[in-house]
Amino acid sequence: MILAVDVGNTNITFGVYKEEKLVSTFRITTKTPRTSDEYGFVIADLLKNNQIDKEEISGTIISSVVPNVMHALENAIKKYLDSELLIVGPGIKTGIKLGSDNPREVGADRIVDVVAAYEKYGGPALVIDFGTATTYDFVSQDGEFSSGVTAPGLRTAAKALWQDAAKLPEIEIKKPKNVLGRDTISSMQSGLVFGQIGQTNYIISKIKEETKLTELKVIATGGLGRMISNETDSIDIYDYALTLDGLRILYEKNTKRK
Repeated sequence: MILAVDVGNTNITFGVYKEEKLVSTFRITTKTPRTSDEYGFVIADLLKNNQIDKEEISGTIISSVVPNVMHALENAIKKYLDSELLIVGPGIKTGIKLGSDNPREVGADRIVDVVAAYEKYGGPALVIDFGTATTYDFVSQDGEFSSGVTAPGLRTAAKALWQDAAKLPEIEIKKPKNVLGRDTISSMQSGLVFGQIGQTNYIISKIKEETKLTELKVIATGGLGRMISNETDSIDIYDYALTLDGLRILYEKNTKRK
């Protein structure tokens, strides 16, 4: 079995694969400081609770956008799982061409998403990841990833509202019944959710206009991606496991496992 680990700004998501089948997923918060032993105990317990013997994990691949957790997390994997470890970074075989001006600045999570989208759905494609940031990444028909868009994510925008505006409360992020809110909470939900839908539609439209690819495949992922995908015809596919699938694909490309 393969353990895929996606370290994001908010959560660390784990996926366990038996060959190409995703058999289990679980997540922990990123911002809680942990030692390697704490990571090890948490991962071992989560595997056990999901009826997975940690001895069955033969390989682990990690993609991270949070450098300060990596030392402890890597040591935990080595000590408690004793599995082959691969880190997504410079030098890894991806099967795509990085055509950006500064390839080393491209986030590992974006590379993983593009690899998964290109392998699963082909190109040209636009990958939208609704996470801490909302990212739009374009991959061409021949597998070149050279351009994209980065915008604040829904939770990031919501947090800015209730932290920086003294009288605005912390709210649940969900689509209200109407655009015009009748109270503070519904008006905030409206601005956040319908604002994200509007942004998504507009950016997709502009990308299709600039690339002259009116039939461009648009694939969405990320925690809040399903809610946005359900509200727009601009998104063709919602793939909740896109990032984890990308990690599995990269592991296979860089090891003898096929």
